[in-house]
Amino acid sequence: MTNDEPRLTASYMSPILGIDLGTTNSLVGVVDSGFPILLADEQGQRLTPSAVNYATDGSIIVGAAAQRKRALEPRRTVTSVKRLIGRRGGEGDWQPPYNLRELSVSPIEVSAEILKRLKAIAERALEQSVSRAVITVPAYFNDAQRNATKQAGELAGLTIERIVSEPTAAALAYGLDKLSERQKIAVYDLGGGTFDISVLEMREGVFQVLSTAGDTQLGGDDIDRALAESILQGVRAASPHDEARMASLLVAAEAAKKRLSSEANTRIELPFYDGTNSLSLELTRTEFEKLIRPLIERTRSHCLRALSDAGVKPEELDAVILVGGSTRIPLVRRYVAEIFGREPDISQNPDEAVALGAVIQAGILSGSLKNVLLLDVTPLSLGIETFGGLMNTIIPRNTTIPCKAGEMFTNAVANQKDMLIRVLQGERELAKDNWELGRVIVPFPPGPKGSARVGVQFAIDANGILQVLARDTATNTDTVLEIQDTAIDVDDERVEQMISESVEHAFEDMNERVWTEAKLKSEELLPAVDVALTQFGDAVSDDERRVIETAAANVRALLHAAEHDAKSLKAANATLDDATQELAVRLVERAMEESLVRRGLV
Repeated sequence: MTNDEPRLTASYMSPILGIDLGTTNSLVGVVDSGFPILLADEQGQRLTPSAVNYATDGSIIVGAAAQRKRALEPRRTVTSVKRLIGRRGGEGDWQPPYNLRELSVSPIEVSAEILKRLKAIAERALEQSVSRAVITVPAYFNDAQRNATKQAGELAGLTIERIVSEPTAAALAYGLDKLSERQKIAVYDLGGGTFDISVLEMREGVFQVLSTAGDTQLGGDDIDRALAESILQGVRAASPHDEARMASLLVAAEAAKKRLSSEANTRIELPFYDGTNSLSLELTRTEFEKLIRPLIERTRSHCLRALSDAGVKPEELDAVILVGGSTRIPLVRRYVAEIFGREPDISQNPDEAVALGAVIQAGILSGSLKNVLLLDVTPLSLGIETFGGLMNTIIPRNTTIPCKAGEMFTNAVANQKDMLIRVLQGERELAKDNWELGRVIVPFPPGPKGSARVGVQFAIDANGILQVLARDTATNTDTVLEIQDTAIDVDDERVEQMISESVEHAFEDMNERVWTEAKLKSEELLPAVDVALTQFGDAVSDDERRVIETAAANVRALLHAAEHDAKSLKAANATLDDATQELAVRLVERAMEESLVRRGLV
């Protein structure tokens, strides 16, 4: 090559990183010569602890060095920040020993420090700068949590090319060498702080997510805390509010948990636990499993719902893949075998499968890997509130993303000047039973009822992030709502409760919806009938009037009855509608005649 020949600059050759931003550990990798590889740090370690220590002198330590300070400086060492990102307020039963406000940092900023460290590891290994990445998140992360993760990446100096659900990434890692096969698989992902279950279909290089469920507040952290609190009750040596001692106990509990995955019993040793005395106790695997069983059992309902949503029976699955460090626990493996009626596939490294999937997705986007297509889904239904307090679903849950859908709405009352669009997320029929993601007011010229036309469009991108567009079709004025900083303070048990209630109360909810719709119809029909009889009563016979008035009286009686009988009210509306058909025809004919007279045509 001569000096005059064109050359590719490093920016064109910069690879896309695949990153697993984990609760406990994080990993980074890249596709090299067509193969996905994970990159190691200076010590040859691929796992980077997701820990950040904020020293009193203002310095920041990330990774293994910060993890070692966890027991010594629990209030200055941030771990498991993934459980806080994109959320607001308390975290239910899980309370970290540190206070981010006291440290003057946000979950996004802490996550950015971890991502900066991963970026540095990659640049050292690749000997070039990198600025693009794919990051994985739990499948059940909501819009705010996904946006917060994306912001953390941008703060770390990365352009986030795609956000991928963790079970989906694990499926990519599992199926990369099976592109010619057709399989249905479930991915059971129990990590440090989150649980996900996804059902996918692989066919000729296409990976399609059929359903997903999970709990972003259930994982190894909860197991560690359950064990630590059990030990605490036994020794009565300290309070759970004694952060230093509790932090030491959590570290010991985590180590004991790992040993019990391969040993029948272990000993927990904490020298000078209370400053004077040492703690030493024996723990058997049987005792440990009895203690944590309630936590593991919480995954059952998610698994059954994911199978139901996918329309797949357990025996129709070709494999159940285990990923996430907590799936090394023998009880978890036995429990998964019980739920799915088959031994789980443990061929994947539970710590690295998600990261490898992220690398594969990065390779697909960069063109390094071909003949693979990933189709993910949105985990919860999205819609808006309509007149009468109903939830109008625009995009149902488990819809393949990216996707776009919309509907046209009109003003419910005369002379209305604007329309409030409340964006909702949830599975219930009534708006009040779902969660509000955001709201926007769309103004339009006042006019008769039904004169305004407002189109509402929902668009979910490949990262699962929602954008809402509302358009006044009369003026072609657009109002765009970016759902970015709306951190929904919703406990994941409440998410599970909502979905369970949507099934449990399906009949009652639907009855209430039918009642509300029938009530709105009645309230529209009755005044119109009264006006018509008053102004054009001479257009009907006495018998016809009696039939109409009887039908109207029946509607009023049902409308004001103590019990909401939706079926009867709907039938009464239909009867009144039928009774007034002849009157409506005559009114139209009279209006046409009067119009012709005014125009001098008769």
